[in-house]
Amino acid sequence: MTNPSRVVVRGARPDDEAAWRKLWSDYLTFYELTLDPAITDATWAKAMSDRSAIFMRVAESDGSVVGFTLSLTHEGTWISNLDCYLEDLFVDEAARGKGAGRALLDDLVALCRQNGWSRLYWHTAENNKAARKLYDSYVETDDHIRYRIEF
Repeated sequence: MTNPSRVVVRGARPDDEAAWRKLWSDYLTFYELTLDPAITDATWAKAMSDRSAIFMRVAESDGSVVGFTLSLTHEGTWISNLDCYLEDLFVDEAARGKGAGRALLDDLVALCRQNGWSRLYWHTAENNKAARKLYDSYVETDDHIRYRIEF
């Protein structure tokens, strides 16, 4: 019996761009979304910028990037420190069930603790059963319902 591949989570680097763009495309396909390529370009640029609150972490297995998170920190009115909002988490279909998603979430929990951030929160689609099974192992969903006005 072989050992499962070790998953390493780290900050994204400029040389991760091609791998991330492939995963990002698969992520958009999963959610049946089409974005202007300029938005994808801007997302990458923000994730690589020291001036943006958005940051990216990647999961590597056997030397390949197999997943990512895009998160941001922000102030809040009910907390004294920063909140961390996990906006996007995606793991390549071939790597699912092998610990990459959990490693990415564990990494964010550790970053929150290390940085003294008050909370980590996220949303997911109600029908995303695989992700919800993972998320439910961390915390029960709260009673909030999201509203969104797009312009």
